[in-house]
Amino acid sequence: MILLPQFRTHDVLQALSNHRATLFPGVPSMYVALNNSPELPSVDLTSLRHCFSGAAPLPQEVQDRFEAHIGGRLVEGYGMTEANACIITPLRGARKQGSIGVPIPDVEARVVDVETGRRTLAPGEVGELVVRCPQQLHGYWRKTDDTAEVLRDGWIYTGDIARVDDDGFFYILDRKKEMILSGGFNVYPRAVEEVLYLHPKVREAAVIGIADAFLGEHLKAFVVPHAGQAASAEEIIAFCREHLVVYKVPKQIEFRDSLPKTLIGKVLRRVLQEEERQRTVSP
Repeated sequence: MILLPQFRTHDVLQALSNHRATLFPGVPSMYVALNNSPELPSVDLTSLRHCFSGAAPLPQEVQDRFEAHIGGRLVEGYGMTEANACIITPLRGARKQGSIGVPIPDVEARVVDVETGRRTLAPGEVGELVVRCPQQLHGYWRKTDDTAEVLRDGWIYTGDIARVDDDGFFYILDRKKEMILSGGFNVYPRAVEEVLYLHPKVREAAVIGIADAFLGEHLKAFVVPHAGQAASAEEIIAFCREHLVVYKVPKQIEFRDSLPKTLIGKVLRRVLQEEERQRTVSP
């Protein structure tokens, strides 16, 4: 086990290479940083057999780029503070693009309707992911209302919108609270962000909904360009139009040097939402 005081791209790459590490757990923003390090092509990472990503959706483009540099697989998994790791892509055998994998032993998972949370949905239908497992919480300390909302009949209601296929592989579409309702259509930010990551000039991206008198909400994308790259809002929007249906295309693009993140590197869309709210109320 190699312990580093904090994530610094140079230090991580050197530690992985020098110690011939075989396993690396990270979050998507770490893999983005490693992918974009000028040192990556010259560092030998072929000792890595297994890499895990969690805490946030892993864009396919980020996964593909990192796998090209290692000797094994980068797989996505799913967990939460209330239940630890509970769904993961198999390290060997079948895996499916965009899937977080299958429940680990002793974990039950299903997708239920968002309206009542009581009806189990058929494969392919979209609803809320619920899980039940031995390692789950018994409740929130002195928060009975929150406990009753999240823990129902022994099942944890995760707040994540998901679907499951006929083979039992689960797919996270987005957070229920972050779904955007635009012109009567449900839009999940992750689907738009996946397309933005495909643009050769985009290093990181985040999408939120902005109040719109006509549409209810429209989409705004925050984009961090690759170092030394300059892109225009028109260029990004045109790219999205080529890959997305019209109601999923962002109407606004804001370029930034970085995105707000948690200590472990998860992008904080709610901070972006709050910044937008402050803009609208400020004189």
